Amino acid sequence: MSVRSVEIKNQPLRRLKRVEYDQLVEQGVFGTERVELVFGMVVEMSPIDPSHVESTARIHERMLRALGERARVRCQAPIAATDDSEPEPDVYVTPLGDYWQAHASRAHLVVEVARSSLAYDRGEKALLYGLADVEEYWIVDLANGLVEVRRDRDGGLWRSITTYRRGDTIRMLAFPDVTVEVAEILPPI
Repeated sequence: MSVRSVEIKNQPLRRLKRVEYDQLVEQGVFGTERVELVFGMVVEMSPIDPSHVESTARIHERMLRALGERARVRCQAPIAATDDSEPEPDVYVTPLGDYWQAHASRAHLVVEVARSSLAYDRGEKALLYGLADVEEYWIVDLANGLVEVRRDRDGGLWRSITTYRRGDTIRMLAFPDVTVEVAEILPPI
């Protein structure tokens, strides 16, 4: 057994609030580590491979072109999801606003691109975004060549989960004129 595999099950954990996490980030406590705050816990982010980078870039570029000045499109940036969570989705679309002093706390759309983090994105992240002010959540599943679209949240759960495959087109809920061809954001077969 290594220290990294130890779980503390018999004692309460002291979880961080988002404001405390932001102070630690500002102080440089995490250095160059890729971490995010999820349900009060500092979580290491999964490494990203070239297909993850390319898929993320294509989604980001597509949203920027399609939305223009109607919304802000963020790429691998923090979102103030809840008082104890500040994840860094691969792409998210937030209403126009002044975000100089604080990260956005509302999103029309959050997109996570996944291969090794698929269970995490379907589990904890889906719950988190379902509890946050997120209208729509997409998981781009690189391993299986599909996109899962979650809509209609209710107390952390998503009532609608639709799977899209190559050849399908996804229409964004908040901006129905914005469409994404699934084949364009997945690696070639």
